[in-house]
Amino acid sequence: MGRIRNFVPCVLALLLAPCLAPAAEPVLPQLEAYEVKESWRQPVAPFRIADHSWYVGTAGLSAVLVKTDAGAVLIDGGMPQAADMLLSRMKTLGVAPGELRYLLHSHAHADHAGPLAALKRATGAQVLSSAESAWLLARGGSDDIHFGDSILFPPVQADRLLHDGETVAIGDMSLTVHFTPGHTPGSMSWTWTDTRDGKPVRIAYADSLSAPGYVLLDNPRLPQLVDDYRRAFDIVRGLPCDVLLTPHPDGSGWAPGNAAMPHATPTTCSSYADKAEQVFDAQLKKQRTDAR
Repeated sequence: MGRIRNFVPCVLALLLAPCLAPAAEPVLPQLEAYEVKESWRQPVAPFRIADHSWYVGTAGLSAVLVKTDAGAVLIDGGMPQAADMLLSRMKTLGVAPGELRYLLHSHAHADHAGPLAALKRATGAQVLSSAESAWLLARGGSDDIHFGDSILFPPVQADRLLHDGETVAIGDMSLTVHFTPGHTPGSMSWTWTDTRDGKPVRIAYADSLSAPGYVLLDNPRLPQLVDDYRRAFDIVRGLPCDVLLTPHPDGSGWAPGNAAMPHATPTTCSSYADKAEQVFDAQLKKQRTDAR
């Protein structure tokens, strides 16, 4: 009798099982590429900044070509799809692919380091990087401290790791790297001296100093983030800076789409850093208020 009592519930459980089965789960979402502003993808005619320095980027993302008799250097490149445009601009300016010696960058985000892998393959140029940026370049932007895997780009291996204050010499030009961590842990700013109208011109390519949506307080991945930004502000203020360029050209008063006057509102390094710090302080204050 005991066996029958045990048997009946088992049979009932089997009969009712389909009715109790959970509903099918929804399908996983399709992969979607991120989209960016049209100005970031809008080509503009290259224009001269100084005797050896040319703007070759888009309306909203900077790329700077420095030409010498011994070869050329490119700083930043914009989005991944800009590679062919940059090669075309180089050709227009008399730089063959094999004459591009070095690929430099400000920081390892897709909107600035995006085409480095394709350019390296096309030209054989060496990618120079800070150690902090090198690992992010090699991962194609994955596991970004702030953005996770949301802004990926073709991965590229750095050929040479730079030290803070190191110079990159090519021909009669020397470009100096200044570590300005904040926007990314491996952020770099660059300075060099060119000429214009027979006079020396000190050019600074200062990295971004913004913190878009960043967790600034007690960031578990980067506890010293606020201190890093403070140092970056101070470093940028002190850069030799007759002409300031930035990865996002409008941040330093450039309007590359305005062929008649691409630099209508010049900005000093000091003003650029001061303005960025004011925005940073307001963002930090809000996070402290919200945390109470």
